[in-house]
Amino acid sequence: MRLIRLLKKDLAKEVSGWVDDDLISEDQGHAICARYDVSLQDTDAQSRGYGLLVALGYLFIGLALITLIGANWDEIPRGLRMAALVLLTLATHGFALKRYVGGDKPSASRFFLLGNLFYGAAIILIAQIYHLGEHMPDGVFWWALGSLPFGVLLRNTWLTLFSAVLSLVWFCLEYQMGFFPTLFPLFMVASAYVLVRGPQSTLLFLAVVGGSMLWVEAALGWFWDGGSYVMAPQPEHLLVTVTLFILAFALSQWLLLVNHGKARDYGVVLSVWSLRFVLLALLIMSFESPWRALLEEDWLHQASMWPIVGILLGAALVVARAAKQLPLVGVICGYVLLQMVAVVMWGSPRAAASLQVIDNVALIVLGIGLILHGISRGVSHYFFMGIATILLTAFMRYVDLIGDYIGGAFLFLMLAAVLLGAARFWKHQQLNTNDVATGSGDRPGEQKGEGKVKNPVKSAEENNHD
Repeated sequence: MRLIRLLKKDLAKEVSGWVDDDLISEDQGHAICARYDVSLQDTDAQSRGYGLLVALGYLFIGLALITLIGANWDEIPRGLRMAALVLLTLATHGFALKRYVGGDKPSASRFFLLGNLFYGAAIILIAQIYHLGEHMPDGVFWWALGSLPFGVLLRNTWLTLFSAVLSLVWFCLEYQMGFFPTLFPLFMVASAYVLVRGPQSTLLFLAVVGGSMLWVEAALGWFWDGGSYVMAPQPEHLLVTVTLFILAFALSQWLLLVNHGKARDYGVVLSVWSLRFVLLALLIMSFESPWRALLEEDWLHQASMWPIVGILLGAALVVARAAKQLPLVGVICGYVLLQMVAVVMWGSPRAAASLQVIDNVALIVLGIGLILHGISRGVSHYFFMGIATILLTAFMRYVDLIGDYIGGAFLFLMLAAVLLGAARFWKHQQLNTNDVATGSGDRPGEQKGEGKVKNPVKSAEENNHD
């Protein structure tokens, strides 16, 4: 997995500069860019920045008009209010359509976004005129639904993301008021269509993944509450969420093998965010109080929770096998399943300390694995993430000592040994690299300089994915 894929636009710009400076030939530049599914001429960062500034400018124009109209709303006659809102919305969309027919698609999409803002303002203000605010989330729903066709038909990721964000707002409002957002998958399916057929968008991809997980959890909450209008979070939600992220990680490994640049890029994003969730969950559970709270739960919905967990873990294993990552995902599934069984079946708060110790050991093992993976693969992101994991574990154990001071001192000594061992491994890798680079490590029959190995850890700027 190469995190540099998420910086391939910048890579194309750098390679173009190398070609201009005669450091490499143009054919070599095309070959480098083709490796990351980007064109050598794809260096339009300035135009993308210009488009973003213009879109934000239109956004604030819309907000200014909405604020101005709202401030003088009571002084405007009712008929004039209605006509002005409708005409403003239609005129903006008509102008955007004219731009689109004329071939200026970037400008058209920005005016469609402005028209969608006016459309939402019209819904809110017309509802105020005729006192239609009986169920407030309905207004957000119709705003999201009315904005959706523009993004889907134009296959524009920003317009689709605007509708997806509105649908997430409607989802939260509807669920908070005790109603089930039945039509929410419509927005996720439409967004997924734009992801497949339209240009690449990391934000829209994360919105689809996160929204789909939220809807699954909401459906389970509605089911576990018997379809009532009071859908309170259940402890079973936590276990299902963990298995969903395991499935997401397995899918990310499968996407990395797909012979399509966009799919591999999404695989990198999904893998990185799944890893971040795992680290966050392990850090939270490294304290005793979360384990104690889980052990004290009643777990009233085990009859349906365990089949769901089994299906999700089974699906993760099937996908992992297709992605040739079955051993790794199998270990993760086994560890998580044993933890779940211990929490649900054990039921004694006295076991919290033991589970806490196991969690901290898992944190240390994960940190070691990230450090070694970063050094051996030359990816600084994983190296520094492993270092951060070790340091955070040490800091939290300093604040909340496990056992007594002797146990804390032993843990710190163990972490010191891990870091010093990683440094020794890094030095060993560098010595091997230097031997190969100078030719002293060549095998008989090999020419000097063949099989040259790169520095084991690249710069943070090269692999920075944010």
